Amino acid sequence: MENRTEVTEFILLGLTSDPGLQLPLFLTFLLIYTITLVGNLGMILSILLDSRLHTPMYFFLGNLSLVDFCYSSAVTPMVMAGLLPGYKVISYNACAAQMFFFALCANVENYLLASMAYDRSAAVCQPLHYTTTMTTRVCAHLIIGCYVCGLLNASIYSGNTFTLTFCKSIVVHHFFCDIPAVVALSCSDRHLHELVLIYVASFNIFFALLVILISYVFIFSAILKMGSAAGYRKAISTCASHFTAVSIFYGTAAYMYLQPSSSHSMDTDKVASVFYTMIIPMLNPVVYSLRNKEVKSAFSKIFLEAK
Repeated sequence: MENRTEVTEFILLGLTSDPGLQLPLFLTFLLIYTITLVGNLGMILSILLDSRLHTPMYFFLGNLSLVDFCYSSAVTPMVMAGLLPGYKVISYNACAAQMFFFALCANVENYLLASMAYDRSAAVCQPLHYTTTMTTRVCAHLIIGCYVCGLLNASIYSGNTFTLTFCKSIVVHHFFCDIPAVVALSCSDRHLHELVLIYVASFNIFFALLVILISYVFIFSAILKMGSAAGYRKAISTCASHFTAVSIFYGTAAYMYLQPSSSHSMDTDKVASVFYTMIIPMLNPVVYSLRNKEVKSAFSKIFLEAK
């Protein structure tokens, strides 16, 4: 049995080996990545430059955009490179780094979604006390907590994976160094490692989901007590967009990480992974921000000043 440190590189199979699909996929992902960068960086710039957006809600949205920018950048450029001839090899250290930063961003986003739900709950349920509830100190603590939890979980995921022994194949049946795909290459006893992955991921997902669901139960209860049809419709519209993104994010995460590696179909995993690594970071600015009149106004102001 070879020692794991003798493995110096991995080979990423990518999305497809069909030469006829590689150029169209490359152009598609380039477009998606461009929209992701413009949308998220534009959102961050708008929030920084427009004083009307210096509120707790946009503070969380700015951090979500930052995470989505890093989230997409950790994966998409490597995916695009893998569609070019001769760019399928990734070094051992680069694979570990990609897994760490991907897990970091995914876990920070997980807790950011929960923090945003709590913020909206405070705004709807106690509007008169909102400014004293969501103070700068509280918002800062929530954001710091999101990043600390993300850092701790990313360390657990990547450390748990790269303490395994790799002595079989170095071919990763994925388009990036995702945890289940890399773990599947190990010739060690993976049972304990899989249990750690499942339990830690389960706690993170279900804890954040619990906060989100409780927050929205309070929101709907408050709206129903108001008896305002217009307010009710507005809340439904806002929550529908939020729950669409939440369902995609948590649905794919649960499918990918809350099952044993023996149950995984790598081809199916690749399709699911496209959603949470590329589509969600692109859609989040639209779902959470670009439909907002204040954000549209800030974008327009920046665009007109640039001209």
